[in-house]
Amino acid sequence: MLQAQAKPEYRYDPRTRPWFVEASAQPTTVLTHPYVFFTTREIGLTMAQRSVDGGAVIGMDVSVDDLASETQGLRMTPGTEIVVVDDQGSVVAYPDLQRVIVHEGQAVRLSRIGELGIPSLQHLYADLPQGTRPQPYQVDGQTWYGMRVQLTNLAGQDLQVLIAVPGHELLAGARKVLLEQLLWTAALITVLLVLGGVLGRRIGRPLRLLAEQLQGVAGFDFSREVGVRSRVSEVRELSRVLSRMSGTIRSFQAITLTLSRERDLERMLDGVLTHLVEAAGVNAGVVYLFDAEHALLRLAAACRGEQYPGELAVDETAQQHLATAVTQALGLHEGSMALVLNDRSQALLGILVLQLGDGPVHEQTGQPFRSFVAELSGVVAVAIETRQLVEAQQRLLDAMIKLLADAIDAKSPYTGGHCERVPQLAQMLLDQAVAAETGPYASFSMTEAERYEFHVAAWLHDCGKVTSPEYVVDKATKLETLYNRIHEVRMRFEVLWRDAELAYWQGLASGGDQQALQATLARSQAQLQDDFAFVAQANIGGEFMQDADIERLQQIGQRRWQRHFDNRLGISRDEVERFADVPAPALPVDEPLLADRPEHCVPWGPRKPPVAKGDPRNRWGFDMRLPACASNHGELYNLAIRRGTLNDEERFKINEHIVQTIIMLSSLPFPRQLKRVPDIAGNHHEKMDGSGYPRRLGEQDLGIAERVMAIADIFEALTAADRPYKAPKTLSESVKILVGMARGGHIDGQLLELFLSSGVYRQYAERFLRAEQIDEVDVAYWLGQMHCPA
Repeated sequence: MLQAQAKPEYRYDPRTRPWFVEASAQPTTVLTHPYVFFTTREIGLTMAQRSVDGGAVIGMDVSVDDLASETQGLRMTPGTEIVVVDDQGSVVAYPDLQRVIVHEGQAVRLSRIGELGIPSLQHLYADLPQGTRPQPYQVDGQTWYGMRVQLTNLAGQDLQVLIAVPGHELLAGARKVLLEQLLWTAALITVLLVLGGVLGRRIGRPLRLLAEQLQGVAGFDFSREVGVRSRVSEVRELSRVLSRMSGTIRSFQAITLTLSRERDLERMLDGVLTHLVEAAGVNAGVVYLFDAEHALLRLAAACRGEQYPGELAVDETAQQHLATAVTQALGLHEGSMALVLNDRSQALLGILVLQLGDGPVHEQTGQPFRSFVAELSGVVAVAIETRQLVEAQQRLLDAMIKLLADAIDAKSPYTGGHCERVPQLAQMLLDQAVAAETGPYASFSMTEAERYEFHVAAWLHDCGKVTSPEYVVDKATKLETLYNRIHEVRMRFEVLWRDAELAYWQGLASGGDQQALQATLARSQAQLQDDFAFVAQANIGGEFMQDADIERLQQIGQRRWQRHFDNRLGISRDEVERFADVPAPALPVDEPLLADRPEHCVPWGPRKPPVAKGDPRNRWGFDMRLPACASNHGELYNLAIRRGTLNDEERFKINEHIVQTIIMLSSLPFPRQLKRVPDIAGNHHEKMDGSGYPRRLGEQDLGIAERVMAIADIFEALTAADRPYKAPKTLSESVKILVGMARGGHIDGQLLELFLSSGVYRQYAERFLRAEQIDEVDVAYWLGQMHCPA
């Protein structure tokens, strides 16, 4: 800027000028009547054009001085007269500017055609019709040639060009000169027309472009930038405002998307705050969330600004003063905005603080802006409340899941901490599969939702054990039901012992040989001791039962003892029903020492589980063999169990826990992101070769998550040191068993390779195994063994 002048008396408002008023009222370009310019006091015309949306008017001034200069150069001959007049007869352009302007005191105006003092032009204006061809006429006995051309296409104004040429000059100059001058006249007309068109396009093109861009905004397309380049200051300002409006709309669109799509509360607050600060044009912003347990405001999100304190102590009951207290605690000036965030019950959620500029008051400090931000903070408060509710429900769900797992572990010492350790081991192995950059799992990945789904399934993988009978889970001997029935058998041996003593005394009383009777008594009692010791050892189930062992059990069981009391007294209604088809013998009755009685077999009744493949109630796809009865308490039947302490019926009850797991979990209304929880939790007893249970699924049916669960479940069971019925295995023993299972097609060999090569087995061992269990494992050897034929 070269110079600036202050003119307090200058009172010019373009909105009151006729050209502004006229252009505002119509969509086309207008050309005003001649008038005196406010600033220069020159006389001229103004061409004006309204913007597309009517929000602006652009005008251009042309003085009569400029027009006079133009007409001076268009004279065909020295005596040619040329003038431009409007529809009122006022002279708009004439080469002699002194004749054009008439001074009336302090005012000036344009001369009328009759005041120019040019008779040739007066007669031409008064007598000749309009037309583009020269017409002869007489003025004071002299012949003139003239024409009147109407400028009808120049902004709708009724302007005329009058040209009068002396006849003698026209004829003397020959037709060529006349033609050239006529062409110049046409050129003048063309220039004026082109000038109007060019100016109209220059004014209208940026406005049309803005209109097109705004039509996109009106059509909900906020992706394009709004703005044009123009030399007209009003158009530039309009473009700047519209560009800012479009950017603000995009920012609030981003806020809406963040509120609706971001699940994590902290990331949601970060995104909303960043977009809000950008859209509002404020210096910085911060969000604090209220910790009701500790009565503190904790920093949740911050955008720009200085370092904010992580905590602020507040009084929840004094919410009306909370905004002031927070701004003071943050050291902010009074122009900053602090908005308290409340949930729908008006409980305190937190506070939103916007740090405005330190300069003069601007539009961000006005009431409309404050009202808008207050309404937006209400939406943010609802989003915070919703996410806190979701997080609270998720924490509650996790707590209930872990509570169930802990209850199952606490229910029986025979399961120990299985339900707690398996999820941790499974997660460790799954993380290695996700992190793998080479090998079969290089392309394997999981979303956060899938990870949480696996987490839930892992903790619920044995939830069906809550239905497993404790006496079956805890069964430590073969004759054990709710108590160890070896005591019944021992009492029968006691009876036989007494019977042997009675036989001895009865023999003596009958005059028998005392030595012979004593020898017989000693042999009988020794045999009883030996037989009971064998039965008691068989009851423990620590060794494999050979055929000879089972045959001896049957021989021992055939020994007889005499029962004098009714075995149907003092029993439950269920037991009475089992005796219904068995006739009561007359007492006393001789009975075998060990027996498998009909009443020992407990029928399924209405609680028969739907596990058979053809069962119409089986809608889960189970494929398991169902034992003939629910439980079998037969004494010989149980003592003859070849390995362990569980008979077929009890082993089914143990395996049924996975059936109940699937049934229980399938009955829960899991949301879409947790729909696979029943399968992940319920398929960890399936085998790669399809021989597992409960649905005999094969390799093609099992996902990576299920295969991970299978390895974790087996490895934990092998190494668990809190099972009273078995000693824990060492790392090397457990790995050997796992490799054998992989070679046998029971578990996934590739996943077991990852389990070993990544060191997950040792990481788990260092956390959960006893020191004496952690021995050396030759990983390379066992990886090689996995590829050998089974």
